[in-house]
Amino acid sequence: MAVAMASCSLGVNLNSNCSLKKPLAIPLQTGAIVEGSFGFGSKSFCIVPKGRLLSSSTSTTPRASSATAVEGGKPDGSQSETDKIPIPKVIIDQDSDPNATVVEITFGDRLGALLDTMSALRNLGLNVVKANVYLDSSGKHNKFAITRADTGRKVEDPELLEAIRLTIINNLIEYHPESSSQLAMGAAFGIVPPPEQVDVDVATHISINDDGPNRSLLYVESADRPGLLVDLVKTVTDIDVAVESGEFDTEGLLAKAKFHVSYRGKPLIKPLQQVLANSLRYYLRRPMTEEASF
Repeated sequence: MAVAMASCSLGVNLNSNCSLKKPLAIPLQTGAIVEGSFGFGSKSFCIVPKGRLLSSSTSTTPRASSATAVEGGKPDGSQSETDKIPIPKVIIDQDSDPNATVVEITFGDRLGALLDTMSALRNLGLNVVKANVYLDSSGKHNKFAITRADTGRKVEDPELLEAIRLTIINNLIEYHPESSSQLAMGAAFGIVPPPEQVDVDVATHISINDDGPNRSLLYVESADRPGLLVDLVKTVTDIDVAVESGEFDTEGLLAKAKFHVSYRGKPLIKPLQQVLANSLRYYLRRPMTEEASF
């Protein structure tokens, strides 16, 4: 069986205050998954959706893995009304492996071998150095350790990490259309948008605590949206706080980030913690600017 796979792009705009300027397109291939650890620099940029993620110019190619088709539905592949659609989860973990970025994706028991995902990762200039699958009460977990093909090191560029994340989510929506209504990204480029949006004021939670003698642990939970990972990093680094490593989870309509942060090699003192928390709340709760207004 053949399936249409499409190249896609996101508008990426480099600037100092996250306003939009001349767009720079990043090509993405449908079907990608990533997990791992990351460090960040202070590069400033933001990513916004340019229309639908999938482009209209598609080519028909053999599907890499029919095992990624929806499992657990009716014999014809459709879903019964009694089926409960699991919450999709994508984890980018920068802490568990010192040499690779670890990515994990779960969607109940509906995911197969995800060979097309590994192929898409290679198209982004990445190597899958190891992969494994394990089962628990929440379903099937597909885990990948990836490195940059050009350096053999883990992925540390927030821009590439966000491109990886959106490619993974695009792959989910492409091969599991029912996941679209479970993902915040479904409103941007899914077939079926979520039935309701998350109230950002209610969903946003921020905490900062000391995590040893040299750093603090920043936890952020908020409504997900395209470009959130890179914009969180930018907001933190704009006040001269260093982001060393962490984990970024996409869990249905929510995003959950844990970052190890420091200021001049030390944990954040209370006044700086308050400044950082206020900056993040302002960014997360302010209205997004429409691209058409520029």
